[in-house]
Amino acid sequence: MPELPEVETVRRGLDRTLRNRAVTDVHLRRHDLRWPIPVDSVRDLVGRRLIAIDRRAKYLLLRFSGPGAPVALVHLGMSGRLFVDQATKRAGGLAWEKHEHWRLDLRDRVMRYTDARRFGALDVVAAAELPTHWLLSGLGPEPLEEEFGGDYIFAHTRRRKVALKTWLMDARNVVGVGNIYASEACYRAGVRPTRRAARVTRAESMALAAAVQDVLADAIRQGGTTLRDYIGVDQDTGYFQRELAVYGRRGESCARCASAVKHLVLSGRATYYCPTCQR
Repeated sequence: MPELPEVETVRRGLDRTLRNRAVTDVHLRRHDLRWPIPVDSVRDLVGRRLIAIDRRAKYLLLRFSGPGAPVALVHLGMSGRLFVDQATKRAGGLAWEKHEHWRLDLRDRVMRYTDARRFGALDVVAAAELPTHWLLSGLGPEPLEEEFGGDYIFAHTRRRKVALKTWLMDARNVVGVGNIYASEACYRAGVRPTRRAARVTRAESMALAAAVQDVLADAIRQGGTTLRDYIGVDQDTGYFQRELAVYGRRGESCARCASAVKHLVLSGRATYYCPTCQR
């Protein structure tokens, strides 16, 4: 599933190629994905300019001009791809991809969404309604913003019996720290992912917050991690997988101490750690 770095990479690509372009046509091949698509609201985007592309957690927020200041929420689900065809052809002249479900024609560019599993989402709401949208209202802080840090981790893990990695991956606590990045952050911080969250010290909380931010920032710089279906707006794959220290490296030597990297399943997710470096 695309995580925060992958979605941020897509956001930057969209911003670079589509911002300030007007929607000239909308093409819906189906009227639902994981949930129903508000067809009339999507079609009402025609004639509006795409004035900003933001991100909240793993949701892309496409902000449009005009009455109501509509915002399109896009989630990539497990296998979704959002990319831009930079050809000068109109959307109607482009062959549909096998699992392509909708398009927005923005003058000489076409934003195209494909999703083999159809776990993604497309919704359109007024900007004023965004803070209370049911998909966004219960989310925790962004890991790369000031609200998140070591003090936050320490304060919000007291009395929590869940494993630290499980706590990190819960979007109610902090958004966007998916399975790969949680494993890598725990490794960089020297904290075992199975440790009970309440047992993490303040100093470890500080180290963990810094590690989360560093891992995510590094992954964004590399364009995300290429695993299975992920691909970026320009159809370029991410390269952070080359820098993974523990994830997917079961039995390989730890780069710090040469111990064999261990693997276990934690809360249903593959988890990797060094038994010597992480306590």
